[in-house]
Amino acid sequence: MSTTSSAALRAWKTDHVAVFSCARCGAVLTPDLAHSPEKLVRPPAQEGRGPRPSTMPRGFFAIDPEPFGVPFVPAADQDPPVYDLPKAMPGGSTLEIDGVFFVSAGPRNTIVIHPDDAPSLQLHPDFTRRTGCCGLDGERGPNRVCRCGAEVATLMADCTGAHELHLDPSRVSSQAETRQFTSP
Repeated sequence: MSTTSSAALRAWKTDHVAVFSCARCGAVLTPDLAHSPEKLVRPPAQEGRGPRPSTMPRGFFAIDPEPFGVPFVPAADQDPPVYDLPKAMPGGSTLEIDGVFFVSAGPRNTIVIHPDDAPSLQLHPDFTRRTGCCGLDGERGPNRVCRCGAEVATLMADCTGAHELHLDPSRVSSQAETRQFTSP
């Protein structure tokens, strides 16, 4: 969650809302979502198992400018201080294979939403996309599909990373509108 509480975000009146749909078949994937006025901030790691609190409150979306998901490439700094190990994905864990640290080189500007704001999405039929400890970690590529079978999103819901759903901007379309709100 960001520095502003979820309740404060819900009370914030926005005039920019969007509905996200599958780019392949046009199926609506989300309800009206308001663009969050806050910078995207991931909750800190927590003790125990299960997902962290969701990065985004219900009814809001944010654009993540950082690379997200597959493919992964070797990190530029292969000798980082132990307190600053590179994360494979934003809010995620470190990915190290044979002593080499990897970071995401996936798409930028993914649309981050609360996982419950896209209830029609289904698990990917390829079981290799469903990896994780306590939930899906998203490290094997898109793991959520539209009813038409199009890979449209990656859910991160594991104990090792952020709890958020990333819509791929190249696989979804949006219909945005401006609404006028009146003060009480």
